[in-house]
Amino acid sequence: MSQTQLTREVAKRVFASEFNDSTYAFKESDDERAPNYALLPTGDRANRVFFVGTLTETEDVGDESEYWRGRVVDPTGTFFVYAGQYQPEAAAALRDAEPPAYVAIVGKPRTYETDDGTVNVSVRPESIAVVDEATRDRWVVETAERTIDRVEAFQAWEAEQEAPESGSTVPTNEYAQMAREQYDSPVENYRRDVIQALESLEDLEASA
Repeated sequence: MSQTQLTREVAKRVFASEFNDSTYAFKESDDERAPNYALLPTGDRANRVFFVGTLTETEDVGDESEYWRGRVVDPTGTFFVYAGQYQPEAAAALRDAEPPAYVAIVGKPRTYETDDGTVNVSVRPESIAVVDEATRDRWVVETAERTIDRVEAFQAWEAEQEAPESGSTVPTNEYAQMAREQYDSPVENYRRDVIQALESLEDLEASA
């Protein structure tokens, strides 16, 4: 087995608003063991995600065996996480949790199409840890930076498509191309989400 196969993908920091819009999933090869990716609307792919927020609710929604659902809220929206017998540590963390609590979660994106054709996005958690408010605040700031980086790279690519310059150093961006083909939301929306997230931290500091 190659070193590449042994190395796990880096978990991408992403806000709930963008994650929930990441309804297109794909593989990059026909190999049945090839990783699944969620296509982020800001022009990147994510095999794993990392987020921190407030666990507001947990519920065992399983029929014959335990299957836990958690709602985790960040400044832009809500993540839904599901863990059952194949994620025993994550399931135990949700079972034992006492909401509300700040949690840090690493997991894999999962998409599910409902009968009416709506695609819902959720997370299958690999790990769930209770953290403090400072950790949550730091995640918001770092995720804001990563999101802005993706937005600006997307917009640079987009500008190059509309008015190509000779000798341009803007790299090709296959995931931006895919995102423009798959999604309708203007990428600028996610810049607004970043501003909203950072302002929420300022409001908390002001009220402290």
